[in-house]
Amino acid sequence: MTTHHPAAVIVLAAGQGTRMKSSIPKVLHRIGGRSLVGHAMYAARQAGPRHLAVVVRHERDRVASHVAELDGDALVADQDEVPGTGRACECGLDALPADLTGTVLVTMGDVPLLSGETLLELTRVHEERGSAVTLLSAVVDDAGTYGRVVRDADGELAEIMEFKDARRRREEGDPDYAHVVDIREFNSGIYAFDVEVLRRALTQVGQANEQGEKYLTDVIRIAREEGRTVVAHPLADLMQTEGVNDKVQLAALGKELNRRVVTRHMRDGVIVVDPDTTWIDADVTIGQDTVIRPGSQLLGATTVGAEATVGPDTTLTDCEVGDGASVVRTQAEHAVVGPRAAVGPFSYLRPGTVLGEGGKIGGFVETKNADIGPGAKVPHLTYCGDATIGEGANIGAGTIFANYDGVAKHHTTVGRHSFVGSDSVLVAPVVIGDGAYVAAGSTIEGRVDPGQIAVARSRQRNVDGWVARRRAGTPTAAAAQAAGADGIPPQDRDDTHPEQSAQES
Repeated sequence: MTTHHPAAVIVLAAGQGTRMKSSIPKVLHRIGGRSLVGHAMYAARQAGPRHLAVVVRHERDRVASHVAELDGDALVADQDEVPGTGRACECGLDALPADLTGTVLVTMGDVPLLSGETLLELTRVHEERGSAVTLLSAVVDDAGTYGRVVRDADGELAEIMEFKDARRRREEGDPDYAHVVDIREFNSGIYAFDVEVLRRALTQVGQANEQGEKYLTDVIRIAREEGRTVVAHPLADLMQTEGVNDKVQLAALGKELNRRVVTRHMRDGVIVVDPDTTWIDADVTIGQDTVIRPGSQLLGATTVGAEATVGPDTTLTDCEVGDGASVVRTQAEHAVVGPRAAVGPFSYLRPGTVLGEGGKIGGFVETKNADIGPGAKVPHLTYCGDATIGEGANIGAGTIFANYDGVAKHHTTVGRHSFVGSDSVLVAPVVIGDGAYVAAGSTIEGRVDPGQIAVARSRQRNVDGWVARRRAGTPTAAAAQAAGADGIPPQDRDDTHPEQSAQES
């Protein structure tokens, strides 16, 4: 079957959206990791047009800047003072080449579930029927305030009547329009036009209606009066036509979008244990047989390989997780977790974290701008910032990479297969060579060369009789006395100095 691509798509994104009650322009509100207008532009590009134009007005600079960021080839068209979708479309046409021929699609900037496949289907129906205008419609129990699809005796599209105009005519007792308010088929506001018909008809559209606007729907009437074919193409998937007018609808469509995204991943081979508590943004990719456990969020441009495990209770934003890796109860942002590496639980991976293949970031560890080599381990209770940790190195519990001197950040390097004992502080900038040791409890301020052990702590000193003298009458003193504290000869006391051997975590 021949694929029909439109010559251009115009996205109408000029409205203020007052019902959103927000300082953010309506089309810039986000669901599924994209703005509303971003979803519209993505669907438009999926249809393969030669040109894409976005019509803006409210908060013009903010919206135009966002459009340019999303798609540098998109054209930005400015709507002027004349209100209405007809005028908005006319301004969009003015941004397109004057000699453009073929099919132009017109979509809305607040319909986030519309797909590129639906736009291609609309283009196909339009061109195969030889239609001047084809619109997407849908049938519901109550069409609310949407424009009604009025069909003639043969069932063909006769006109679109806006709800307010239909209600006014019924109130005036017009017998030809008394039934229009009760029509259940509504106009989605998504169209395919023959561009030449559209250009000519828009010059004839006025503002003599209840709203005082230049209606795009009047093009249908004009095309029909010219004897041209106009078609209303019902869409079975009603949700694709749903727009966002307030934050209640924003949340509802966000939930529906997420349901569709999660379902798609499951059909592609991902194991989602609890779809109701799993949120996956539209641009996320996940490999087969990866398990997503409850309470997890995969956001932004996150990619997860095959046979990995994410969650429970994990949020990954713009992260990369390799095949076979495990990320449990973790917050991570702009981080890379290598194949078969393990993270968590209760880990915080900040931007710039790279964990090599088979490496480990354990419980209650925070990392930032840290390159942790293959097989290296930062198992627990550690802050690791601005660091390079070599292959196979081990960082003991409670280690602090002291990277900030109050003015600037500094870097720490730990060499391959080196060992840093528990409760150590590495005061950057510092280098610990390959195969070196740092004794537990040390504060390291200078270089440690390969093969050395660094010990930086004071000698242990045990004071006999201190508890009996300073804590007399306490349960501690009684316990010491019961243990024979006063009768133990000094030579039998344990005076082993812990700096004589490195201690593992």
